Amino acid sequence: MNVLLAEVAQATQRLADAGVPSPRFDAEELAAYVHGVRRGELHRVADADFDARYWEAVARREAREPLQHITGRAFFRYLELQVGPGVFVPRPETESVVGWAIDAVRAMDVAEPLIVDLCTGSGAIALALAQEVPRSRVHAVELDEGALEWARKNTEGSRVTLHHGDATTALPELDGQVDLVISNPPYIPLTEWEYVAPEARDHDPQMALFSGEDGLDVIRGIERTAHRLLRPGGLVVVEHADTQGGQVPWIFTEDRGWADAADHPDLNNRPRFATARREVP
Repeated sequence: MNVLLAEVAQATQRLADAGVPSPRFDAEELAAYVHGVRRGELHRVADADFDARYWEAVARREAREPLQHITGRAFFRYLELQVGPGVFVPRPETESVVGWAIDAVRAMDVAEPLIVDLCTGSGAIALALAQEVPRSRVHAVELDEGALEWARKNTEGSRVTLHHGDATTALPELDGQVDLVISNPPYIPLTEWEYVAPEARDHDPQMALFSGEDGLDVIRGIERTAHRLLRPGGLVVVEHADTQGGQVPWIFTEDRGWADAADHPDLNNRPRFATARREVP
């Protein structure tokens, strides 16, 4: 075994002891980052090229600093995004939310679908939709100025139009015209603060995590915004916590002008996102 692989094995144990959820992956990803190779190429790094800065990176991860803050990058569907302090790190479970939205938009008989991503954070959802639905027109809204800076870096040169604004009042100029509204909003109840993983609680922006006593305050606001923005027959897609599956579809009720409200599971078969269709008069 070469030096780097032996060090990775030690780092894996240290990260496991620190409670890191994916110690082997993280130890390898940090090694690849520090040495400028892919994870599958670690065995090619010569013993003489081992970089002691690896252990600085491991110590940061051991202290539960997010892996993506250390490497400065996050992978989401087919994208590599710039992330760091001040922006919510996109999560793998959101990829299935976006997958459903992409399929739904492709199934629409619309030449150039108009899409709005509320609470865009790093811009991950908006960029994935723009990339995978090539003729779409995508608008992304973010209130937090720190997150907006990261979204600007990621969306530069893309077809995403970025807006600094509040999800509850955004884009009145698009009222009644939008085909799909999508959001991964804050949804953690304030009462759950102590149970949140330290990577999120101590490093993600609070504005991206917490949303009132039951965690649904922002989603209620998004319901109103989506109803205003969507054309009749347009769709809304909202991510939520796996414990909120029974609650979120009930926000999109018939008496508020919605049809077909439903919940959908993520890859682990846990309720992860709700969808609804704006009623056709």
